[in-house]
Amino acid sequence: MSDFGMSSYLGQQVLVLNRLWQAVNVCSVRRALTLLFQGQAQVVLNHDDGSFQTYSFREWRDMSETRPHPESIHAISFKIRVPRVILLLVFDQLPAKEVKFTRHNIFERDKNTCQYCGKIFERKDLNLDHVVPRDRGGPTTWENIVCSCIPCNTRKGNRTPQEAGLRLVRKPRRPKWRPFLHVQVGLPAHDQWRHFIDLAYWNVELGEEVD
Repeated sequence: MSDFGMSSYLGQQVLVLNRLWQAVNVCSVRRALTLLFQGQAQVVLNHDDGSFQTYSFREWRDMSETRPHPESIHAISFKIRVPRVILLLVFDQLPAKEVKFTRHNIFERDKNTCQYCGKIFERKDLNLDHVVPRDRGGPTTWENIVCSCIPCNTRKGNRTPQEAGLRLVRKPRRPKWRPFLHVQVGLPAHDQWRHFIDLAYWNVELGEEVD
C-alpha cells in the first residue's frame, strides 16, 4: 500500500461492519484500503436496486478500472475507487468500549433528571450527588453518582437516601456502549452508510438503562 500518493480522500471516513454486518466503528480510507489489501476486509457496495455486493481487494481494483468513478485514488500502477463501507472478515463481536466517566455523560445517562424527585431540570440547576457519601466510603463511580436537584441535594445532605427519606428513581449503572451511537453522533453519514446505521438503530435491544 506504500505506492499510494497523497490524496484528499485518504483521511475521509469509512463505515466498518463486523462479520454479522453490524456497524461497529469508522476508520480512515487509508486504513480501510490497508485492511482490504491484507485480506482482512471486503468492500460492501449498495447497488441502485437495493442489493449489496462484497468485493475483495483484487475485485475492487478490477472493478475500479473497468467502471471508473470520480471518487478514486490514483496509485503508481493502478487507480482504485474510494470504499465507503467495509466488512471485516476476522471479527464478529461488538468491540468492548466503555463510555467515559464524565460529568456530561452522567447528565446524559440520567437524562437531566433528578434521581430523587424525578423532575427534569436544566443542567445548571443540577448537582452530582454521591448516593453513599464520600466520607462514609462511597466511591466516585457510575454506580454511586447521580444527578440531583439542589432542593433534593440539600435535603439529603451527608446521609444515604434511606436516611433522608428519599428513594432513587432508578439504580445508577454504568451505561452500555452502543455502536449506532458511536457511529451516528457527530459524523456526517455517507449515503452508503444509511442502511446500516438505520439497521443498527432499530435492532438495538432496549432496556431500562437505555439512554
